[in-house]
Amino acid sequence: MAAGIPAAVITVSDRCAAGERDDCSGRTAADLLADAGYVVAPVTVIPDGADAVERAIQAALEQGARLVLTTGGTGLSPRDRTPEGTARVLEYEVPGIAEQIRRSDAATVPTSILSRGLAGVVGAALVVNAPGSVSGVTTAVQVVLGVAAHVLDQLEGGDHP
Repeated sequence: MAAGIPAAVITVSDRCAAGERDDCSGRTAADLLADAGYVVAPVTVIPDGADAVERAIQAALEQGARLVLTTGGTGLSPRDRTPEGTARVLEYEVPGIAEQIRRSDAATVPTSILSRGLAGVVGAALVVNAPGSVSGVTTAVQVVLGVAAHVLDQLEGGDHP
């Protein structure tokens, strides 16, 4: 089902936005989504903060993305405000996706339970916050790919299998 579905990846990181760090997690997410058949726009890199996140998600949706994945800004640091910016855009949350992302890495990365990432729906699009590490975003994309086709079908009025 992913063939041809537009997707967007947004990296949320002050250091990446300032050019002080290479954006490995955004590239990883984009590659994994593309490998699954999504048409992925170039990765957008923005600084931390709820306002920047809100604007970037809205821009991705306006450009037609049906799947928007953010990476970074979900932790406890003072500037980690990705969930707050995401919440401003979501029509409703789908908490099981975010819960599964946290749960999937908990045995090997105990701090994964500290992620405050959200997942939810805007119109016919799915928006998911992923951790900023390569391993965290890889896990998140695996979780998302397990349900995204069904979610997107449901958002277009599809029936349950």
